[in-house]
Amino acid sequence: MPPIFAPRHASLAGLVTLLLAAPARAEIDLGSLDVFAQDSPTSPVPKGLVLGGAVIAGNARYQGQDDTALAVPGFVYFGEQFMFLGDRARYYFHKDDSFAAYAYGRMRFGNLDPDDASELAGMEERKWELEGGVGASLITPYALLSTRLSTDVTGRSNGQELLLWADFPIIRDKLLIMPGMGVMIRSNKMANYYFGGVSGSEATAQRPEWDTGTTFSPMAALITSYRFSPHWIGMFAANYELYDNDVENSPIVQHQGELYAGFGVGYIW
Repeated sequence: MPPIFAPRHASLAGLVTLLLAAPARAEIDLGSLDVFAQDSPTSPVPKGLVLGGAVIAGNARYQGQDDTALAVPGFVYFGEQFMFLGDRARYYFHKDDSFAAYAYGRMRFGNLDPDDASELAGMEERKWELEGGVGASLITPYALLSTRLSTDVTGRSNGQELLLWADFPIIRDKLLIMPGMGVMIRSNKMANYYFGGVSGSEATAQRPEWDTGTTFSPMAALITSYRFSPHWIGMFAANYELYDNDVENSPIVQHQGELYAGFGVGYIW
C-alpha cells in the first residue's frame, strides 16, 4: 500500500524539535510539517497545547565534551498561523492545500564553553544568538518538500543557514512513521562559530588555526508517534547529521557526525 499523507497527522515534528533541540542542540528542524496540524481525538499528533517530557541522548560536538543523556520537560503550541516550537517559532502568512510560506525565528543556544574541558582552554565561548528568516513547503501526496533560509540578527556569528528537506510520512490509524532526509548548508561565519572554526587568536601548537569555509552536511531523521488516548501520545525520534569534511577534520571536533535519539510522552491540554 502506498504511503498516506493526511494533513491532520503532522504536528509531532515540532514537539520533537523542542525536546531534541534545547538540551542536545541537534540542528535538524522538522517543524515544516506543522502546516498540516488539525484537531482530531485519534490523530497521532494533535493541534493546540501539548505538555510533555522526554529522555534523550546524543553525541557531543567538541573534544573533551561528554555525550548528552538528559530527561527534560517541554511544551509546544500549534495555532492556525502561529506555532511555538520550543527554541523556535513560525508565523504562516500563506497556507493552502499545496503550498505554505512562513516567517521564522529561532534562538540558537551556545555550544562551546572553554571551561568545559582542558582541550577547549583558550577558545572563545560560543554564545546564543537570535536568528530570523523565511521558509516554504510544497505539499504532495507522498512527500513534503521544504526549504528554509535564516540569518543571525544579533551580530553574534553574522552567519546564515539554508535547509533543504524532504519528509515521507506513513500513517496507519493511530501510528505515524515518518522518515526524512536533506542537507544543511551553512555559511563560513555560521560554521566557524558553531561548528569547529579555530581563529588565529585561539590557535596553539596542539590546536592549529582552522577555517571550515561554507559547509554542506547531509542529514537523515526518523519520527514515530502513537496516540494512546485522546489526551496522551508517545513518540520516538532519531536524527543524524554527517559533518562536512571541513567540520569533521577540525582539531576541536571529535566525531564524523552527530546522532541524537529520544523517547517522549505528551499530554494534550
